[in-house]
Amino acid sequence: MIRLVGSQKGGPGKSTIATNLAVAYAHDGRDVALVDGDRQRSAARWHADRVENGHQPAIACLEKLDNMRETLIDLNGRYDEVVVDVAGRDSKELRTAMLAAHQMLVVVRPSQLDLDTLEHMSEVISEAHIYNPGLDVRGLLAQAPTHAFVSESNDAGEYLADYPSLPAMKAVIYERKAYRDVIPEGLGVIEWDNPKAAAEIQALMKELD
Repeated sequence: MIRLVGSQKGGPGKSTIATNLAVAYAHDGRDVALVDGDRQRSAARWHADRVENGHQPAIACLEKLDNMRETLIDLNGRYDEVVVDVAGRDSKELRTAMLAAHQMLVVVRPSQLDLDTLEHMSEVISEAHIYNPGLDVRGLLAQAPTHAFVSESNDAGEYLADYPSLPAMKAVIYERKAYRDVIPEGLGVIEWDNPKAAAEIQALMKELD
């Protein structure tokens, strides 16, 4: 299964979600390949820290830029899960990965600047569906505020409803320090002492399956 994590704006936590999903799938007993298609190399640096610290289970990691389609198809034949992280913009990496992916997770923060990018993303998805009609696309709210009195998450969910090509997931990733703390350790939050963050990733994985 090729699962692509993308967005049209930097900063929503794509790499964090990609690495945490990779860890969750690996702990589920699956052979996992993490593909970094972002020139910032966030996922690749996280993976290097994981290897240096000797964390298990092991996760394979590959960096690939430009045309990703053939590489992803090849990896899909050798791994149970191929988790792909691309830059937060319209790029060759994003578009070619969409041609190979089975599933795409569009990550957005509940802010107007992020939500305003969805119209263009919806157009990109429509174009990709011409060549990959089986691509399953989901919209994921990330870095949502944890305060009950903040309505941004509900507002964002309503906004996503305007884009049928981006059905909103029930799972939500909240703004939690644990997601930042695990990065330099090369860990996922399910390997960390934060049950709420771990439950979010587990719920996300379950809903994607």
